[in-house]
Amino acid sequence: MRVHLVTMPWHPLDLPSLQLGLLQEIVRRARPGDEVSEFHGSLRWAEFLLERSGGRLRPGDYVAVGSDAIFHGLGDWVFSGVLYDDPGWGEARLKEYAAERDVPLDTALAMRPYAAGFVDACATEILAAGPDVVGFTTTFMQNVPSLALARELKRRRPEVTVVLGGSNCDGPMGHALHRNHPFVDHVVRGEAEYALPALLRHLDARTAPADVPGLCWWDGTVSRANTETRRTVAPADIPSPDYDQWQAALDASPVQEHIHPKLVVEGARGCWWGEKHHCTFCGLNGTAMAFRAKPGKRLWTEVDRLVRRHRLLDVVTVDNIIDMAYFRDFLPRVSESGWDLRLHYEVKSNLTPDQLALLGASGTVHIQPGIESLGSRVLDLMDKGVTGARNVRTLRECENHALTCSWNLLYGFPGETADDYAPVIDQLPALVHLQPPSGAHRIQLERFSPHFTDPGLGFGERRPAAMYQHVYDLPEDELTDLVYLFDTEPAGIGGPVERRLTEAVAAWRSGHADSRLLFEEDGAGLLVHDRRYGRPPATHRFTGWRAATLRRLEDGRTVPALHRLLTTDGHAVPARALEAWVDHAFSLGLLFRDGATYVSLPTWGEPVRLPEGAG
Repeated sequence: MRVHLVTMPWHPLDLPSLQLGLLQEIVRRARPGDEVSEFHGSLRWAEFLLERSGGRLRPGDYVAVGSDAIFHGLGDWVFSGVLYDDPGWGEARLKEYAAERDVPLDTALAMRPYAAGFVDACATEILAAGPDVVGFTTTFMQNVPSLALARELKRRRPEVTVVLGGSNCDGPMGHALHRNHPFVDHVVRGEAEYALPALLRHLDARTAPADVPGLCWWDGTVSRANTETRRTVAPADIPSPDYDQWQAALDASPVQEHIHPKLVVEGARGCWWGEKHHCTFCGLNGTAMAFRAKPGKRLWTEVDRLVRRHRLLDVVTVDNIIDMAYFRDFLPRVSESGWDLRLHYEVKSNLTPDQLALLGASGTVHIQPGIESLGSRVLDLMDKGVTGARNVRTLRECENHALTCSWNLLYGFPGETADDYAPVIDQLPALVHLQPPSGAHRIQLERFSPHFTDPGLGFGERRPAAMYQHVYDLPEDELTDLVYLFDTEPAGIGGPVERRLTEAVAAWRSGHADSRLLFEEDGAGLLVHDRRYGRPPATHRFTGWRAATLRRLEDGRTVPALHRLLTTDGHAVPARALEAWVDHAFSLGLLFRDGATYVSLPTWGEPVRLPEGAG
């Protein structure tokens, strides 16, 4: 059997498709006699635009539509006219939507005329390989490009079997995709390691795949959806990805000179925190929350093999959360390997300074710690299991260990009030030397999140997000099953408090590059050099218990707990004097206050800072 695996726009240009890399190995293991080929449509689309536009539409424009506009559906819309045989389909609705939200459209509008020619070229190239099965992986805005190509493949060669899978196919979304698009033969819902080989066996035998868990298939003209399984794929059965065909496509691509390619690895699936406390707003793990991880030794073997084979040192892990065992059996191996790796990792925000130091020593340069807020009550509403003070500590330690930290400040949670935000907003100017969030964003209602599954948490009304009106030509009841994001009545803060928050975050982002707040040892004393934006330059010198106070507060403490520690350390400072000095240090912006807890803000390191977007 000839199996052709396809990833369409808008997969990131700088990354191989982990999904295709895994599927390649899954089929190879289960069916060594099959011929498996890949089509990297993201690279092809960027090449197509570059050539056909005479260089006007470049890879940076691909990113502007494929990543930056992901919550406005622009990427899907570019291809919707091809899917619905109408070059102007949805354009009026999109323009109305964009005008209400101040969304720039020029790049997407410029790309759309090329979409039909691209789909035509894709179909010609894929069918020339004589495939029996064409399998698409679809995540985020890959649905409409994949459907447009699938439809053209079936129009030209009806006997080809079209299969869709990926995150966009999880749960009811997969069945809605199937029943509304008769040119899609099968949809794999959930993990593919067991389901895809079982489906291919049925295709070989020409038997009905009624026993493949989660699979959607046509029984005559009726769309069947097999019951999804609770069984998750064991780590031993998750293969190491094969990126050889991606590498060949990249090497031959004129787009290569415009991007900095990275490798993608997978150590774990699911979320160990979500198994215990599912963050109320998060729907990322879909129906597979159960946490599973490969042993650290095996993960290192995979990383080492991929780095040697592809001669790339940037390695992105796709784990939703790091396996804490990796601090014992994976990161030390990386640190001791001698490889000058640049790792990218998602972690929980309550890591210790030692753990963050190990990340830095291992070559980790970029983390996503899921900070989300600096206010403890709002974090409680999220069920994050961390405090605002701890999140500030994490930001400070990222500076100390030269870790780039990506995070979003989220708001709009049912039950939050202006009083939850006012103390935080007032203190944001003191944090300007620490890495700012990408912005302040009102949360969206995501399928599979507790906010979605339990209307009692505050979002009783829900409807498919407005962006889908210019993406799909489907009735609302079908969209309700098909889509991932939903509109609902706004909750939490609004009005003046919301404006204060967004303006304060914008000011933080603007002032960060030129801001420093640095500790320096000075004999028995401690210097603090304040070069933060918006404050006059100053250098403070502290000795004795005052210097000890700043050091002890690096871990975050209440004043009574601090007083006990200082007393134990031999500092005979009266409690009232300590309280007064802590108030003074707070007024200087040297401390962050979270309820009764104080955290020191100066850092010991001054990492090199590149302008945003550099590198």
